[in-house]
Amino acid sequence: MLKIGERAPEFTLPDHTGADRSLTEFLGLGALILFFYPAEFAGPAVALATALRDLYPAIEAAGLCVAGVSPQSPATHANFRARYRLPFVLLSDPIKTVVKMYGVNGPLGLGVRRATFLLDGGRRVRDVARADFRVHRLTELVRKAILLRGGAA
Repeated sequence: MLKIGERAPEFTLPDHTGADRSLTEFLGLGALILFFYPAEFAGPAVALATALRDLYPAIEAAGLCVAGVSPQSPATHANFRARYRLPFVLLSDPIKTVVKMYGVNGPLGLGVRRATFLLDGGRRVRDVARADFRVHRLTELVRKAILLRGGAA
């Protein structure tokens, strides 16, 4: 898994609409909260996504962007976004290319670890949290990022 201070690898993946989106594009909008998760509609994925949704006004006010990455298709992402009214981008990585680049492939190459990275405009990892079962660790990273950028969490 990428560590604090390392440079995040560039990527381009299709989003929930099927449009290609790159890391450079996101970082052009501000620092990025990039989270990885194994599957939609599972309890932990719903908990994390809805927590980020609820924090989104503060995330935006702090000048941060959010994007999630999982192996599901753009159509599945679109359904997940609609069902839970998610305001952020979800990216499709079906062959787990980006998952592997960021070092969040699951044990024995199966699945995807739940992890969140805070990336600055220079593509440096400023903070990272991995939480296969304790989603609150991932939202704590987000709250910390908001506070550090002068927002209210």
